[in-house]
Amino acid sequence: MLIDVTDAGDPRLVDYVGLRDAQLRRPEVSRFIAEGVKIIERAFAAGCTPRSLLLQPRWLPGLRELIDAWPDVPVYLASEALIEHVSGFHVHRGALGSFDRPQETGWDELLGGRRLIVCEDTVDHANLGAIIRVAAGLGWDGVLVSPGSADPLYRRAVKASMGSSLALPWRRMASDSDLQRLRDAGFTLVASTLAPGAVDLAGLEPPAKAALLLGTEGQGLSDAWSAAADRHVTIPMAAGVDSLNVATAAAILAYALRP
Repeated sequence: MLIDVTDAGDPRLVDYVGLRDAQLRRPEVSRFIAEGVKIIERAFAAGCTPRSLLLQPRWLPGLRELIDAWPDVPVYLASEALIEHVSGFHVHRGALGSFDRPQETGWDELLGGRRLIVCEDTVDHANLGAIIRVAAGLGWDGVLVSPGSADPLYRRAVKASMGSSLALPWRRMASDSDLQRLRDAGFTLVASTLAPGAVDLAGLEPPAKAALLLGTEGQGLSDAWSAAADRHVTIPMAAGVDSLNVATAAAILAYALRP
């Protein structure tokens, strides 16, 4: 259903208004926004239910097959300037999609895997999206995020993951006690840490089932999470550099600990 839009105040565009607003970062929001044609395509491929699209007309030919498959979904056509005015930011190539938020992955599926990344209070959406992309790219089975972590389905996280957060199994933990749930399922909790006594990554034998614990961007793992871990591992660093960006560290550790 193609609809030309010329008024930034059109109430039909409500899903796209003020996408920088902090309220859209809350996981209880019932929708998520896909930014860019590739992410829109991956949202469809992941089986997500579309609510509407907001596009520059030039993207119609490339999305025609998907649009034809969902004839009742509104496709709002607008100029780049209007799209950016409505959304409040520079939209990557002038294409946005609003989709119903999918259910988080069940515990049974996640615990049936062999490799999980577990993020404690990772609050930067770009970092979280990059970590999810790492997990997907290196064949890990899923990601868990603590209650205080960013939303994997917030626009910037989805974009940074290149759509991987729409396909890779993930869920939000209820509390720190879920770490014991992982251990009870046979996972070895491997903490990434700079703490004294941590084993050099090169000397760590990958366990049969590994849950890699990653800490906050600034302080690393909390004392409670570090104490809950079965093993503590560190990435050897050159003199004068004490740590890496959390997403970069995730990539190195996930590669080394892959099955």
